[in-house]
Amino acid sequence: MPAGSGSASRPRSASRREPDAAFVLDVRSLGRRPGTMRELQRTFDTTARIGLDLVGVPVGAQVEFDLQLQAVSEGVLVTGTVHAPIEGECSRCLEPFTDGIDLPLTELFAYPDSTTEQTTDDDEVYRMVDDTIDLEPVVIDAIGLELPLQPLCTPDCAGLCAECGVRMAIAGSAHSHEILDPRWAGLAKFATESPGNGSPESGAATATDHSADMASNRTEEK
Repeated sequence: MPAGSGSASRPRSASRREPDAAFVLDVRSLGRRPGTMRELQRTFDTTARIGLDLVGVPVGAQVEFDLQLQAVSEGVLVTGTVHAPIEGECSRCLEPFTDGIDLPLTELFAYPDSTTEQTTDDDEVYRMVDDTIDLEPVVIDAIGLELPLQPLCTPDCAGLCAECGVRMAIAGSAHSHEILDPRWAGLAKFATESPGNGSPESGAATATDHSADMASNRTEEK
């Protein structure tokens, strides 16, 4: 699926939430000694849709994390990947489709008392709150930037027929419509009404009328 610009990012600051809330990780066990590392594989269920108008991660979808948490001097550095299923509507043929996305993550969560926390704005760096990090805004930002504004069910989707609206994937490449030049539309009815284009009965009737006219002329001459 082609990449596209996503929704606007949320401010990179975590609100106060319980450590066991969805997408929130308690990192107290990591400590603050620079270089300390911890690997984490976890699956979260989304409680709200994440994405754009035509495509996004549905409610109740399982988002899989494969992460590495590392304590650094200014906070906790989170690196790894995120996999999420997506559902959408093709912008060409309007058919629903499903797919999946894999997103790389590299984000710093600044300690509350760090120089980074004191010298950066909320929308520049994520913050730690009570020894927890909230991955939800990270995922929302990453997915919003990855999803295309005009999603496609397949890269080569042919869309809909401009004349009748049928899906071209079903109709086939031979599907077409005879389009009459509007400049000649007024003459089309005369072509269908001309004797040469009529039925055999109409042609015979014309011949009979012509013979009757000739006989009438001979009678008058006598």
